[in-house]
Amino acid sequence: MVSVHEKLKAFVGHRWVVFVCAMWDMSFAGTSYMFGSISPVIKSSMGFNQKQVAFLSVAKDLGDNVGLLAGKISQVSPIWGLILVGVFQNVVGYGLVWLVVTHQFPALPLWLLCILIFVGQNGSTYYNTAALVSCVQSFPESRGPVVGILKGFVGLSGAIWTQIIAMIKLPDQASLIFIIAVGPAMVSCTLMFIIRPVESYGQSRASDGSGFMFVYSICLLLAAYLMGVLLLENMLDLDQSTITLFAVILIILILLPIIVPILLVFFSGPQSPDQEALLEPPMVVATKSKHVVGETSTSAKHVENEKNPSKLEVLPLSEGPRDVFQFQARLWQAVTKAVKKIKRKNGPHRGEDFTLSQAMAKADFWIMFFSLVMGAGSGLTVINNMGQICQSLGDNNVNVYVSVISISNFLGRIGGGYFSEVIVRNFGYPRLVALAVIQAMMSLGLSYYVLGLDGQVYVVAISIGFGYGAHWSIALAAASELFGLKNFGTLYNFLTMANPAGSLFLSGFVASTIYDYYAEQQAKHRLQTYGASNLAMPYVTGNNDLLLCKGNVCFSFTFGILALVCLFAASLSLVTVHRTKRFYAQLYGDSRT
Repeated sequence: MVSVHEKLKAFVGHRWVVFVCAMWDMSFAGTSYMFGSISPVIKSSMGFNQKQVAFLSVAKDLGDNVGLLAGKISQVSPIWGLILVGVFQNVVGYGLVWLVVTHQFPALPLWLLCILIFVGQNGSTYYNTAALVSCVQSFPESRGPVVGILKGFVGLSGAIWTQIIAMIKLPDQASLIFIIAVGPAMVSCTLMFIIRPVESYGQSRASDGSGFMFVYSICLLLAAYLMGVLLLENMLDLDQSTITLFAVILIILILLPIIVPILLVFFSGPQSPDQEALLEPPMVVATKSKHVVGETSTSAKHVENEKNPSKLEVLPLSEGPRDVFQFQARLWQAVTKAVKKIKRKNGPHRGEDFTLSQAMAKADFWIMFFSLVMGAGSGLTVINNMGQICQSLGDNNVNVYVSVISISNFLGRIGGGYFSEVIVRNFGYPRLVALAVIQAMMSLGLSYYVLGLDGQVYVVAISIGFGYGAHWSIALAAASELFGLKNFGTLYNFLTMANPAGSLFLSGFVASTIYDYYAEQQAKHRLQTYGASNLAMPYVTGNNDLLLCKGNVCFSFTFGILALVCLFAASLSLVTVHRTKRFYAQLYGDSRT
C-alpha cells in the first residue's frame, strides 16, 4: 500500500505537474503585449514624442526576442538558476523604469531608459526558456502539443493580466509598470523548483492523449470566455463586483489543468513493466535504430577504404585462439577510431544533438530561419500597425481588433501544435507541412484586404493572429526534432530572433516607407485643392509625425507585398519538407503501424 507521503512526492515529481506549472508561469510571462498600455504614461511623464516612444518599443521587442544568453545558461545551470536570472532582470529593469516614471528616481536619458526596458523585458526569455526546455525534455514524444500550449498561454497573458488588473483597480497607470516588474517574478519564484526536466518514460501512460485533449478543451473554453467577457465589457457598463467575479472565474479556468496530474497520480493504478515498455515513444526507438544502422554502415565503409594491410593481416587458423583475440581487439579499435573520425568530420545527423554552431552549418536550419523571418515578420508587421490600419479606414474599434488578434494568436499556437502533431503521427509527413499551409493561409488573408472587401480588418486580424501564433508552435517543435533536445534552449532563442529581424525590414522599412509616400501624396493633393489653408497645413509641415494617410490604399500595396512574402516563406517551408521527409518517415513511421 503506497503511503500518502509517497503519493505527494510522486505528484510533485510528475511530468504533468511540471507541464501544468509551466502553463501557469507562461500565463503571466507575456508582458510584452502590455507595452501599449504603459507607453502613454511613459510618454506623458517623461515628455517624449512618438518617435522616442517608438525607440522604447524597439528596445522592448529586442529584449523579448534576444535570448541567446538564456539558452547558454540553460546548458550549464539548473532550471531554478535560469529562472532566478530572469526574475532579477525583470524586477531591476522594469522596477527602475517605474521609479523614474513616478519621479522617485532622477530622470534618465532616452538611451538609458531603452536599456532598462530591454533588460526588464529580456527577463521573460529566461521564463520561456525554462518552461520550454523542461517540458520538451519531459514530453519528448509530444513536442508539438507541449510547445503549442505553452506558447499559446504566452500569447494570451496580455488578456489575462488585463482582467486581473481590472479586478485590482489600480490607482493610476504608472502602477501597471510596477505590476509588470513584480507580477511575473512572483509567479516564477513560486514555481521555480517545480519547473524542471523530469524522467518521462516511466510516467508515460495511454491516458496521456486524454490529458492533452482535456487541456485543449480548457484552452478553447478560456479563449471563448475571454472573448465573451471582452464583448460584455465593451457593450455594457459593468460594476466592480461583476468584473471581480469575471476575474475569479478566469483564475479558476487557468487552474483547472491540475486535474490531469491529480487523476494520474492519486486515482490511477501502477503500470506493469510490459505496459511501460509498450508506451516507450516510437520516435525514440526509430531514432536509436537509425543511428545504430547509420553508424554501422558508415564505419564499415570507412574501415574498408582505410584499412592498413600491414596492421590488420589475415591470420591463419593454425595460430591459435590468442592471436585471433588480438586480431579482434585490433579490428574493434579500428572500427571505434573510424566512427569517431567520421563524427568529427561530418558532425551530427538529423535528430541528434546539435550545438548552435553545428546547426548554423546546416542548410535546414537557415531555410527554417528565413521562412520564419518572412512568415512571422509579416504577421508582426500587421500587428504593430493595427492602430494605423484602423485609423486609415476611420475605424475606432482598435481595442477590439487587438483583442481578436490576441485570442487568434492563442488559438494559432494551440491549433498549430495539435494539427502538426496529427500530420507527423498519422501520416508521417514532416511537421513543416503545417507551417507551409499556415503561411499560404496568411497570404490569402492579406490578399482579401488588398481587394478591399467587407470585413477586411476582421479577416486580417483573425488570419494573421492565427498564423503568427502557429509559427511558434510548429517551428520550435520541428527544431527540437531536427537538431535535438540537449541545446534546445540556445536554438530556440536564436530562432526567435527572426521576429525582430523580419519586423525591422518589413515594418520599419517597407510598410512605413509606403505609408509615408501615400500620406505625402495625399497632403500634396490637399494643398493643391485647398491652397495654404489651415486644413492643409498639418499635412505638409514636413513633420512625419503629422503625416496621416486615409483610405484602403495606405496599406493595400504593403499587404500585397506581404502576401507574396508569405508565399515565398511557404515555398521555403516546402523545401525543408522535401529535404526531411525521409527523416520523418523513419522517426514517426512506427507510430502509424
